[in-house]
Amino acid sequence: MLGTPEFSRTQFVRGILPNLKAGRRVPISLMATEKGLETMADSREVMNIRQASQYLGVSPDTLYKYVGEQKIPAFKLGNRWRFKKSKLDQWMEDKSSQMEAKSRNKPKAAAKAAGQQ
Repeated sequence: MLGTPEFSRTQFVRGILPNLKAGRRVPISLMATEKGLETMADSREVMNIRQASQYLGVSPDTLYKYVGEQKIPAFKLGNRWRFKKSKLDQWMEDKSSQMEAKSRNKPKAAAKAAGQQ
């Protein structure tokens, strides 16, 4: 049943997935799929390239590029890149704050430039 944490994959695809794709909010309790599968709230703390690229919404190739340029926090476990979810969340928060600061400063810079002409 949709109101409980345990329901079928078919119910998930028919009931929850369209809402997620449409950008509608869905309670975490409704995002649980079948028994044994983790909920979105219980995602892994350490992710591989594929998982991290899905989490961030970029392609694995883009993520490899960011790792090579040391733009994103990552570490190697053996010969495989790994990403800590908490570090990615902090990185995204920092990037978001930087973008907000830039957008706040742009109007001031434009006004200043206009005043100097």
